[in-house]
Amino acid sequence: MSLSGVSISRPVLAGVLSVLIVLFGIVGYGYLGIREYPVTDSPIVTVTTTYPGASPDVIAYQITKPLEEAIGEANSIRTISSVSREAASVITVEFNLDADLEAAANDVRDKVAKAIRLLPGDVDPPVVEKANSGDVVIFMAVESKTKSILEVSNIASTVIKERMQTIPGVKRVGIAGEKKYAMRLRIDPSKLAAYRLTPVDIEQALRRENVDLPSGRIEGDQNELTVRTLGRLVQEGDFNNMIIKQEGNSIIRFRDIGYAELGAENERTAILNSLKGNSPTVGVFVEPQRGADAVAIADEFYKRLKELRKEIPKDYTLTVGKDFTEPIRASISEVKETLFIAFGLVILFLLIFLRDWRSTIIPVVAIPVSSISAFFIMYIAGLSLNVLTLLVLVQAIGLVVDDGL
Repeated sequence: MSLSGVSISRPVLAGVLSVLIVLFGIVGYGYLGIREYPVTDSPIVTVTTTYPGASPDVIAYQITKPLEEAIGEANSIRTISSVSREAASVITVEFNLDADLEAAANDVRDKVAKAIRLLPGDVDPPVVEKANSGDVVIFMAVESKTKSILEVSNIASTVIKERMQTIPGVKRVGIAGEKKYAMRLRIDPSKLAAYRLTPVDIEQALRRENVDLPSGRIEGDQNELTVRTLGRLVQEGDFNNMIIKQEGNSIIRFRDIGYAELGAENERTAILNSLKGNSPTVGVFVEPQRGADAVAIADEFYKRLKELRKEIPKDYTLTVGKDFTEPIRASISEVKETLFIAFGLVILFLLIFLRDWRSTIIPVVAIPVSSISAFFIMYIAGLSLNVLTLLVLVQAIGLVVDDGL
């Protein structure tokens, strides 16, 4: 006997099965991610290599070209693009849509590891990262009227970033305009030449003096003591007293040729808030993983932001500059509204043209059962709630009505 025959002969069984599939649909709906459109972006892997002080031409010929040739041997590559700028090389590898991102990243790492021997000896090791299309979920501004930009950057990186990085589905929490603490050594060229020194001598002195070395331990009959050597330079005075060169009884310290000051590691870039008198600002942005639910990430972000505003000092201001999920929410809301309007119109026209309550009740029951149960199938298939899938449900209402009459 067919399913339709069983349903007609056993109406109670058919009702129980309908309730069961509706429950499965409700459970599946709770696990569906929300996106504006389905995941159609190809897997992308980036290879970033830094070479401090190198010009773009040196970066292009000595770093980018050897790495591109090695990466080109990987499988399932769609396109390779690169950017060679001062002190940095960024290679973007786009794979075919059906490629596995994890396997593609491992393949690129293997190719880069073979090409490292072709790079200059003092270049920083290449960093291979899985990337997305560059989407950003939320951009937030962190600023303070009483604190310096260094203090604002510090609380953004040590408190806000760590709190937001653990949100499920987040790939990276970046900080734009960040100013990290650094000890800057200001050198007087005339004094440096007078003592017949070069910047290389300063670098060698830093490597020699600013280091922690293992000192072993002292063992006795009943006691054992660990020896710790404090060789790191921390304060400005430590750097100013650093010995650069010694010839007999003559000692040249760094304060003789310059001075040290605590400042920012990067003084070349900054973010200015034009709405508040160009005050220095630090931006915190959240990037999602490939295929992650951006709306769920934004909702959790706002929950944690509410807690952060209670915990951090009142001197700091946290302002959401741009929520990129707002267009997604608006699109999904409009499609859901269309879905309910279509359902209401179906009921209205059936009553008007058929003038039969029985013929109207059947589609009224069949439409919610079939639509809600479809959410469980979508969950099993790995789909998400987006404009296209909801529009399909709107179109399916007509098919359900046609089959139910």
